[in-house]
Formats: sequence, C-alpha cells, structure tokens
Amino acid sequence: MQTETKPNFASDYLEGAHPTILQRLAETNTEQTSGYGTDEHCERARNLIRTAADCPNAAVHFFVGGTQTNAAVIDAFLRPYEGVIAADTGHIAVHEAGAIEAGGHKVLTLAGEAGKLSAETLKRYLRDFYADENRAHAVQPGMVYISQPTECGTLYSKKELAEIAALCREYALAFYIDGARLAYALASPKNDVTLSDLAAVSDAFYIGGTKCGALFGEALIIPDKNRLPHFITTIKRHGALLAKGRLLGVQFETLFEDDLYFRIGSNAIRAADKIRSFLDTHGFRQYFASPTNQIFIVLKNEDYALLSEKIGLSFWEKADEAHTVARIATSWATTDEQVERLLKALSEHSPCGKS
Repeated sequence: MQTETKPNFASDYLEGAHPTILQRLAETNTEQTSGYGTDEHCERARNLIRTAADCPNAAVHFFVGGTQTNAAVIDAFLRPYEGVIAADTGHIAVHEAGAIEAGGHKVLTLAGEAGKLSAETLKRYLRDFYADENRAHAVQPGMVYISQPTECGTLYSKKELAEIAALCREYALAFYIDGARLAYALASPKNDVTLSDLAAVSDAFYIGGTKCGALFGEALIIPDKNRLPHFITTIKRHGALLAKGRLLGVQFETLFEDDLYFRIGSNAIRAADKIRSFLDTHGFRQYFASPTNQIFIVLKNEDYALLSEKIGLSFWEKADEAHTVARIATSWATTDEQVERLLKALSEHSPCGKS
C-alpha cells in the first residue's frame, strides 16, 4: 500500500518545470543547433527579454544556477582588491558556501532590516570608509549586491532602489540585483518595481528561472552591453558556459513569449496570502512581514518538531532557546490541496488552541 506523501513547503524549487516548458523542450529535442548559447532559441529569448525590460541594447547571458551567476558577475565587475557590499542576510553572505570569497572577493556585510539594505546604512558605511586614512590597508568596496525579493521575502520599493543606485553612482560602485525569485516579486500586489525599473537603476540584474517554473536557469541582463567586455570568457573561466545552451534558451523563450513569467508567480502569492491570513487569524507570529511567496513563522521547538513530521518545512534560525523560525515557501505549482493539508496541520498547533 502506497504511503501518502506529505506536502512539502521547504522550498520553491521542489517541482520540475511548468508543463509548457517541458512541452517545448520535447518539441525541440531533436533539433540540431549550435552550442554555447549561439543558437536561435537563445537569441530569440534575448530579444524577448530585452523587450520586456525595455533595454534594447542590453547583453543577455544564460546560466544554469544562481551561485554560478553571482560568482561570475561579481568576479567580472571587481578588481582583485575589491569586495562586494551586502546585507548580513544576503544570499551571497550566508547561503553560497563562500563561493564569492573562493573567487577572491570578500563579502562586506552590513546590518540589514528584514533582509533589506537601506540607503542610510550604506551611506554611513561609505562615508566612514572613505574618511579612514588607513583605508588603503582594507578591502575596497567595489559593488553593492541586493536581491529582489530579499532572502527574507521582503521587497525593495522603486524609491529605495533609486536611493541605493544614486549612492552607487556617487561612489563609483557597481550595483547588482539578484532576482532568483523575481517572478514572485513581480506578482506581489505590494510590488511597484518593473523589469525596466531594474534595468534603469542597475549595472546588472538577473531573472530567476530555477525557482520560478524553469527546470533550471537564470537570465543575466547587463543593460549596457559594453559594461563587461569579454564576459563570455569570464563565464567560461567559471565553468558556467553550458555547451547545450539552447536548453536554457528554449526555457526563457517559453517564459517570455506569452508573458508566462509575469503570470507564473501569481499562484504562489495567492497560496501564500491564504496561509498568511490563516496565521494571523490563529495567533501565529510571523518573523518577517513578507508579501511574497516566503513565510517565516515562529514556533515552539516541540511544535516545530511535530509539524515537521507532517509537513515539509525549512529551518531558518533559532528565535530563542525555546522557539524556532521555520520557513514556508509556496511556488508556481503549489496546489489548493497542499495548502489545506498545511493549514490543517498548523491548526493542531495554533497558539489560540485547536480549531
């Protein structure tokens, strides 16, 4: 007798790919195309992305995963003695196993608030750094890294991005935006930032596919195509140039040819909002006020252990000795049945009592 699989909300890339992408990969499977992203599918995907982001002169490059993308981009922008500024919760600081440092660049962490790096904090750091007469002995800041949405599921507003971008221009720093979960930011009613806004303020940003309906893949946009000369060589040096590049091109061609990317996050937001409403009604404490597909919930240690037997959750951090912060992540593929089973399990551990 087959055991029923427990619903898993531990991450947003547990499923394979959107059916339309699988269909297109099957339809193009026996095509013979040139390699390394020089095929017609990659070129069409590039043009679709340029149009969507309103940056016709951008360079667009495809990567298999986010860590590859971050490592190659940061290495390309920075001189050997420069580091990259990030919030202390930034993905490159806490969840990439030192990949940036392995490339020779220190991650310069600043205190963030709910995952966000504020312009005020950044300005204070830069002002103090350049006032230090001994700064020649320190790692020099050369880039600012943020993600949209943040590691904590929060969003930067258009105004906040503009303020950070202005500081980057003032101090001649590159501004790079990680968009691993960008589809879920774009689908959030709280979001006021578009792809064209990201292109306008940044030196580079990427559109995440792995967590947003693709089998794998990220699309890097460099709005000024001359900003990183010989970047293909840098990608190759990082072992990140996929020989069968058309596998990435087909996926992003599919995501952008019918605005699928702009629609694919809506299901995740709808499911997450339903869960958030339940948590508020039943007295659960949310660790961050996230308006996207990630929900962070504070549970008693014993409740976290019991819930984990019924539902796939992700450990985030310890809130204190007696409480654990767990992450619930919805995705483009989350079903109503999975949500209902999650809510039923949560109701048995409600601070307001069973319901």
